[in-house]
Amino acid sequence: MSAVDRDDLKIFAGRSGVKLAESMCGHLNIPLAAANTELFPDGEVIVKIEEDVRGRDCFVVQPTCDPVNANLMELLIYIDCLKRASARRITAVVPYFGYARQDRKDEGRTPITAKLVANLITAAGADRLLCMDLHAAQIQGFFDIPVDHLSASKVIGSYLQSMRSELGDLVLVSPDVGNVKVATSYASLLDAELAIIDKRRVSGMKVSSNHLIGDTNNRTVIMVDDMVSTAGTVCEAARVVMENGARDVIVAATHAVMVGLAMERLNEAPI
Repeated sequence: MSAVDRDDLKIFAGRSGVKLAESMCGHLNIPLAAANTELFPDGEVIVKIEEDVRGRDCFVVQPTCDPVNANLMELLIYIDCLKRASARRITAVVPYFGYARQDRKDEGRTPITAKLVANLITAAGADRLLCMDLHAAQIQGFFDIPVDHLSASKVIGSYLQSMRSELGDLVLVSPDVGNVKVATSYASLLDAELAIIDKRRVSGMKVSSNHLIGDTNNRTVIMVDDMVSTAGTVCEAARVVMENGARDVIVAATHAVMVGLAMERLNEAPI
């Protein structure tokens, strides 16, 4: 990257994106752009950009993870602040996109919040979104701005390939029907068979998985998912495959959300 390019590029970090933004800046050999986020006594957020961004290419690194609403609001304010400071282009770097699971109306009188969040980011003034392993790939279409949807599959796939000889007879298990495409791609990569678990969600905190389609007997099971949130899905799936004779269970996920009883469930699960 030339000195001119470095001068043109500014990377800002929201309070939840500092570590990643610093890593990005270290890779590009540029300083983290100066800004400050403060809270008023009533909880309102104010963002102040502390350097010139007029005509610059600006990136805001801020995942909308827990606390989701606070992080989302800070991201929107950051974008608005940069827009009003005459930045040439604003890219929202949102590795974890909150509200992604509310991507459709699966019953009456419910919102499509993923679309609402897409509208908010666009209305705030973002020119582009960069995210990783969205819970539903079609969310890209909710945006009226370009979306760069990155995948962790190269990193996770390379790691699993490096230990392939240790895994023996292997089967990729999709912990639910919606993850079949991902599991199929990893099965091809690792020259393994595929199995699917029929997952029925009882509530936001409880999942019931009862039916296994495929053979896991005396095999190492690998499950790859975009996120582990309450860990109900992967822990219940692990129980099912072990009941069907699996030798070992390995879980890989891009986003370790880990809320509610996730840690307790994972500690007790046969993973």
